[in-house]
Amino acid sequence: MMGSRTATPLAKRDLPALAALLAMEGLPNQDIAEAGRRFWRVDAPDGLLGYGGLEIYGPDGLLRSVVLPPERRRKGEGCTVVDAISKEAVALGLERLWLLTIGAAGFFERIGFTRAERGDAPPAIRASAQFAGLCPGSAVCLRRDLASTTAGMDGRRKL
Repeated sequence: MMGSRTATPLAKRDLPALAALLAMEGLPNQDIAEAGRRFWRVDAPDGLLGYGGLEIYGPDGLLRSVVLPPERRRKGEGCTVVDAISKEAVALGLERLWLLTIGAAGFFERIGFTRAERGDAPPAIRASAQFAGLCPGSAVCLRRDLASTTAGMDGRRKL
């Protein structure tokens, strides 16, 4: 993905569009309006690339609700969305991102996340709704240290 992109924080009135896309993909959306969640809409000059969110727990963040419209998939734009949310995480002072996924572990590993045991996540992350019940025990846990990735985050995939 070349060209500029913007990450715009979602207001409460914007959450239904995110919830609908998450539901369409079978992803958890029951708790997106709860306190402590931050979501962004990531756009390119030609429109919506996707959404992503964070829950903040000290220096750790839970990356969640990364979703793209079907027509944007398999074009490198998922990387752009995750990079945009990662930049927001760095701006918020986060040092690490954690996530759970059922079907996208390979994607996240290709863009710099590494597999981790659920028990290795900080206690606050493990106590989150995602870890405690919204995502099944079979979901893969991944993490990424942000300090080692921020220099390369420019919306382009590093191969």
